[in-house]
Amino acid sequence: MSATRANAPVEPQRIAVAAPLDGWLGPLDEIPDPAFASGMVGDGVAIDPTGSVLHAPCAGVIAAIAATGHAVTLRLEGGAELLVHLGVDTVAMGGRGFMPLVAQDQSVAAGEPLIRFDLDAIVTGAPSAMTPVLLLSAEEWTLESKREPGPVTVGDVVMTLRHIGAAAGEASQPTASADDELVREVSVLLRHGIHARPAARLRQVATSFDAGVRMEIAGKSASLRSPVGVLALGVKLGDRISLHARGAQAADVLDALEALIASGMGELAHADEKIDEKSGVEPARVTASVLRRATAIAADGTLAGVVAAPGVAVGQAVRYRLGEVEVSAGSGDAATERALLDETLAQLRLKIAAESEGAPAHAASILSAHAVMLEDEDLLAAAHEAIAGGASAGQGWRVAIGTQVELLLRSGDARLAERVDDMRDLERQVLCALIGGDAAGFSLPENAVVIAEDLLPSQLMALDPQRLTAICLVNGGPTSHVAILAAGLGVPMLVAMGTALDGIADGAVLVVDAAAARIETDASEERIARVRQQLAALAARRAAAREAKGPCHTADGTRIEVFANLGSLADARQAMENGAEGCGLLRSEFLFVERPQAPSVAEQAETYQAIADALEGRPLIVRLLDIGGDKPAPFLPIPAEENPALGLRGIRVCLAHPELLEQQVEAILRVRPAGQCRIMVPMVASLAELRAVRAVVDSVALRLGLTEPVSLGIMVETPAAAATADIFAREADFLSIGTNDLTQYTLAMDRGNSAVAADIDGLHPAVLRLIGLTCEGGSRGGRWTGVCGSLASDPMAVPLLLGLGVAELSATPAQVPDIKALVAGLQIERCRQLAADALECASAGEVRELMRKFLEEQGA
Repeated sequence: MSATRANAPVEPQRIAVAAPLDGWLGPLDEIPDPAFASGMVGDGVAIDPTGSVLHAPCAGVIAAIAATGHAVTLRLEGGAELLVHLGVDTVAMGGRGFMPLVAQDQSVAAGEPLIRFDLDAIVTGAPSAMTPVLLLSAEEWTLESKREPGPVTVGDVVMTLRHIGAAAGEASQPTASADDELVREVSVLLRHGIHARPAARLRQVATSFDAGVRMEIAGKSASLRSPVGVLALGVKLGDRISLHARGAQAADVLDALEALIASGMGELAHADEKIDEKSGVEPARVTASVLRRATAIAADGTLAGVVAAPGVAVGQAVRYRLGEVEVSAGSGDAATERALLDETLAQLRLKIAAESEGAPAHAASILSAHAVMLEDEDLLAAAHEAIAGGASAGQGWRVAIGTQVELLLRSGDARLAERVDDMRDLERQVLCALIGGDAAGFSLPENAVVIAEDLLPSQLMALDPQRLTAICLVNGGPTSHVAILAAGLGVPMLVAMGTALDGIADGAVLVVDAAAARIETDASEERIARVRQQLAALAARRAAAREAKGPCHTADGTRIEVFANLGSLADARQAMENGAEGCGLLRSEFLFVERPQAPSVAEQAETYQAIADALEGRPLIVRLLDIGGDKPAPFLPIPAEENPALGLRGIRVCLAHPELLEQQVEAILRVRPAGQCRIMVPMVASLAELRAVRAVVDSVALRLGLTEPVSLGIMVETPAAAATADIFAREADFLSIGTNDLTQYTLAMDRGNSAVAADIDGLHPAVLRLIGLTCEGGSRGGRWTGVCGSLASDPMAVPLLLGLGVAELSATPAQVPDIKALVAGLQIERCRQLAADALECASAGEVRELMRKFLEEQGA
């Protein structure tokens, strides 16, 4: 992908733009689309067509043509860019009725046919056939004049462009200064397109360079400083976008952005994944609608939904209702209202920053996304524009949010539509702050099952988690920020339950069974009693495990260490509160991702030391930087790979960049007391890789004057490492199994591929056999084997892991009490028999049925 320069023009200084269509010429504000009507995309004119062929409005080069054939961008001599977009929302037609007659980078003459289209198809299949003709690149060009409304034919001049970089008639010489624009074209391989999180990451990278950057697709453009504007572009899997950068570091920022997008940002699509022809959305991914759907309670009293967070609960229905925020008419002075809004936004950003401090990782990331949106330049500009037109601060903010919400809802992408929650959340927070009210105040009774149309992230975070039992929503989606928060709180949540939820009376006793994706509205007293007994027993075991801060043993005295997986200092504090015996996996990449430069040795050491201090001397196993594949880092470009899971990732990246490896090892070895930190090598497949890391560790230790041996272990994530565990155990100090990757590699199923994701189960007998083989190999070398993958947090898996020989479990911080309580009730010999039985099963389903019966017997 090469960069091209658009230098200041020599001639001409003016360009006449002709009507590309026969039809009726009108102003932009007649287009029933706020992005076009407001001039957000660019200035120009609109034509209601009567013909069937789109012609070139002037000579130029085809800079971009939409894959669906509904829009074309023309680059003119001198760098000006024109967009002609046939109709409104015609991208949703999926190319039906459009036949491009030209290709990208093709030179065309004025009047040359560009696209043949079916006008009847547009009229019946799109909101409007009104076609905007827009000037996109306005830095050096301006619209000098427009023709008055009226009938036009192809070739009639409808507007004139004037170059404003030089006086009329004065020749401008091409330059190669930092003011030149660089353009980079990139294919988007993110499975869900560019939604909220990728948009925020792109902004973070773009703003760290001395350059201005905008993204363009299908003729629509947005600054990367505006994540909401980027969301409104509706970029989907398989789209080809262009990045336009101007400034001293234009080339550098394009390199970083291209690498970040090519990496997939943790959502890289599998080569076999398909795109829906109509909308570009992968159909299997659109699992819930944001619109109300008609539903009914079944004859047995159950109502189905979509699982957003797992679990079982029983409680009383409480309808969550908050009235509309009354917006003040304001002072009538635009300057005063603008200052009030700006000050309110600044105070709210400070409030969010304070709430982020010490918040769990899942909540902190959502608060961070909200803080980024509050800095969105497009939102602020829209609000300021409304205020200048006479609106109050609150009215202006509501107008700005409303415009963006409409664009997201019109994108046709259910995942983008779910982001509307975040926009509405920001609207309410700001409006309440303007009047000095509480954005989310709502008192809950004990054991509340919250029923609501929708729930905003800030509203959920304001609810008392001690009183909140479950959440059931009429609308909502399983990938929304509220769903992420509910899962982090351990609160069962069902969404997209539809209109039948409206009929449930306040105070009704409900059983929420997220495992079965339903609620029971007419459960018997016996059923309710059983669920309450189950929950009481679980709560008692949790409480006992939290109180038992000491070592964990099985019922027959076998020592099992229960550690926690950490990704932040807040996680470490939560793990300690829950009785963790140490950290079995610190995901150090949280220090590296989403930033333009790698952290310094000092910054890394400070962070590791803070986590070590929080653990109060307990073991801290730091996994070396594990990026690549689904965890990219902008500062370390990795070329796009057909199968990143089998490419440059894990220790392969570290060994390819030895300076990063040495700096991280030094930071780890600087933690005191010496020996508290252990080092774990990710994605190992050969003994040579372990030896290469050992050499670096020994070299750094010698340079730092350390005499104590450094504990160095491996993460068993590949079948190769499991099969040769006995060989690794001769030189590794410990082995820890990453069951997530081991499962996908063993079963040859990409855990990011929705077509096979439902069949990826770590309790598959093949995976269990490799775990057993690893434990056996480690034992031969006198080394302990642990599990730090998701199976360590799965109650169905824990007895099997112990029976296979696992001596250490590293679970999520929230699950630590449950796992300790479960282990304390197990007999190791019974676990060994269970493991032997499981290895003879034919499928993961058979294993899970075996374990379900066992746990029922145990009362777990």
